[in-house]
Amino acid sequence: MMRWGSSGQAADSFYQVRPDCSQNVPSTKYKIKAGKTLSVRKWHAAFSREGFLDIASILSRIQRGGVHPAIRGEVWEFLLGCYDPGSTFDERDQIRHRRRMQYSRWKEECREMDSHVGSGKIITAPIITEDGFPIKDPLVLLEAASETQGTPTSSSGIEVSDSTNRVMDGQIIDWKLTLHQIGLDVLRTDRSMVFYENKENLSKLWDILAVYSWIDKEVGYCQGMSDLCSPMIVLLNDEADAFWCFERLMRRLRGNFRCTQHSVGVENQLQHLASIIQVLDPRLHDHLETLGGGDYLFAFRMFMVLFRRELSFGDSLYLWEMMWALEYDPDIFCTYEETGAATDRIEGFKPKVKSVRQFGKYERQNMKNGASDGDEPVPISVFLVASVLKENSPKLLQEARGIDDVIRILNNVNGDLDAKRTCAVALKLHRKYLKKVISCG
Repeated sequence: MMRWGSSGQAADSFYQVRPDCSQNVPSTKYKIKAGKTLSVRKWHAAFSREGFLDIASILSRIQRGGVHPAIRGEVWEFLLGCYDPGSTFDERDQIRHRRRMQYSRWKEECREMDSHVGSGKIITAPIITEDGFPIKDPLVLLEAASETQGTPTSSSGIEVSDSTNRVMDGQIIDWKLTLHQIGLDVLRTDRSMVFYENKENLSKLWDILAVYSWIDKEVGYCQGMSDLCSPMIVLLNDEADAFWCFERLMRRLRGNFRCTQHSVGVENQLQHLASIIQVLDPRLHDHLETLGGGDYLFAFRMFMVLFRRELSFGDSLYLWEMMWALEYDPDIFCTYEETGAATDRIEGFKPKVKSVRQFGKYERQNMKNGASDGDEPVPISVFLVASVLKENSPKLLQEARGIDDVIRILNNVNGDLDAKRTCAVALKLHRKYLKKVISCG
């Protein structure tokens, strides 16, 4: 039992690491602290009898000490905009049922195009050529759920292709071409965790990413998405619920994955980062430009997978929920319902006038300084990366003699980041940046 004033309870037991991998993963700094961490009791007490959630009190607690792992999944559903805090228990049950049915329909649509979806198998070799001809006997198939499923196999034990008919639809060809890449990435994702020793969990991750890549045809699947989706599988038992949490997260991040021959999707955030460092640490910015790093592409990975490689699994979840609480907008659910093709708009739903307390601290700073007007506000992740650069500024100035040195120094940050401190520094840089920009304007 935790006591007030104690140093806190370690959260490692909730996300167990395989013994053979324990020496190769960062230790978790995050601790569950009484009076600071959002507890199960505080979470349940924040709902009225009808189910209305006091989101302001929840944001305040998360910003102080994160979320207890036992309730993380259901809290994230609100932070990511799956549900409106002004909805009732009954309304959320209806939405949940509708979304689960929608996911089931999409998954069945994908299964009709390729029978591996939902079969418990993970494709790790191409199953189709670029001109639509099926490839028989894929080189590698991982049986993830059961070895007794009645799928035809060749004498060598390798599954035989269901059909030899050529596929003519370009969208289906593009989708099928990604399935083996999803499989290869899934097998590399969080494999140090005991959770993924259960092959059913691997197949859940593959199925969700396969379905998402079909419904979001503009972006499809890109490397890094498995790192973003994996926590949803860990936190939410129902596959459909995990899918919708991932879909909501991608609403925020999908622009990062839109790439053309001339630009990378994350380019806008890299440009924002360059502007911020130029204002707050001009000496470092000039040094990076001299080294040929003025495009800030060395920070690419931090943006794409939101510090998953720099932190332990538990600490990265803590950082994510801190970020989402800090930039929370109570209209997020309404915005997604109205603009997204993934869910049906709720007829008659109108956003209520929100108290400023229902916004996250970062979002309140933007509102106060007019930073949310007109252009899209800069996401807090940009200031988180800026805080990492600022913290390592002396070392970068002294030791970096080329971009390789910059990458090496930033890679050495792995496992040493403190999520709470990084968020505090990011907020401080944000205030300082807004003050300087406004004074110069």
